[in-house]
Amino acid sequence: MQWIETNIYTTTEGIEPLCGRLYAVGLNGVQIRDAADFNEFIENETQYWDYIDESLEPLKTCETCVTVYLTDDADGRELLSHIRGTVAELKTLDTEGKFGRLAIELTGVDEEDWINNWKKYYKTFTLGQRLLIKPEWEEMDEADRKDKVVLSINPGHLFGTGTHHSTQLCMIELEKYVAPGDRVLDLGCGSGILSILSLLLEAGSAVAVDIDPAAPVTAMENLAMNGISPDRYTVLVGSVTDDEDLRKKTGGDFDVVVANIVADVIIAISKTAYELTRKGGIFITSGIIGPRGDEVKAALTDAGFEIMDVHEQSDWLCMTARKN
Repeated sequence: MQWIETNIYTTTEGIEPLCGRLYAVGLNGVQIRDAADFNEFIENETQYWDYIDESLEPLKTCETCVTVYLTDDADGRELLSHIRGTVAELKTLDTEGKFGRLAIELTGVDEEDWINNWKKYYKTFTLGQRLLIKPEWEEMDEADRKDKVVLSINPGHLFGTGTHHSTQLCMIELEKYVAPGDRVLDLGCGSGILSILSLLLEAGSAVAVDIDPAAPVTAMENLAMNGISPDRYTVLVGSVTDDEDLRKKTGGDFDVVVANIVADVIIAISKTAYELTRKGGIFITSGIIGPRGDEVKAALTDAGFEIMDVHEQSDWLCMTARKN
């Protein structure tokens, strides 16, 4: 197994919130390099040492960095997209700049090549009763398409290939609950895979929202790839929890709201999701690691939702709730 070193640059104050988010998207361990921590160690723990090796001197002034290792395969590329999304969310919340530049860099590999090479791992697969997810570069016979809802996807650098457990759980729930003519809202849309799938499932219209300014370009490209009219689709950039004007632009009163993000963000947006869902409407949410399930359930219940189903796949949870 080959590993790719991924460095995220922050500050001493940013270590805890950043690491919390990394654990929330499924990482099991991190390495931390922090000048403040090193200097405290030097001051308090080395009073009886004769000298400090010169090779350690750069640690006295280094930029704080959290390092994780990703597998060099499709799962690693999908996880990198999760990391990008949650770091971008943290950067948006850090209005005072306390957490540093929050830049992501890959070491020992050309980042563009590494991200693009995931294509060799990404193959057509089926989900649910009639969903078929295919990369846009793969050809398919008409016979294979029969009685299937076929979603073609090219995610680019944004999260959303359909291979991650949380995404698949959401897609299966969308197949169950999206009805012809429904209005659908996709919070944290990334590549637009979930909202576009909703339109293929005969939703009347969909609105997608993401904090990443690259989202509209990627989502609209995927929309066109699937032959769907742009008149049925709107992509907005920003945070629905912080921007009242953005909430108004969505139109509200949605039949189905879907959010495949992380537990902390789901907890934060649960009341906003309730506000944007019509009475009797459905909220589908995933990106929840098993140990965070009770917290998310409590947040959804406190917001006013009735939890209908909880599904699990490889320790990832998907919750479906109704606004009564």
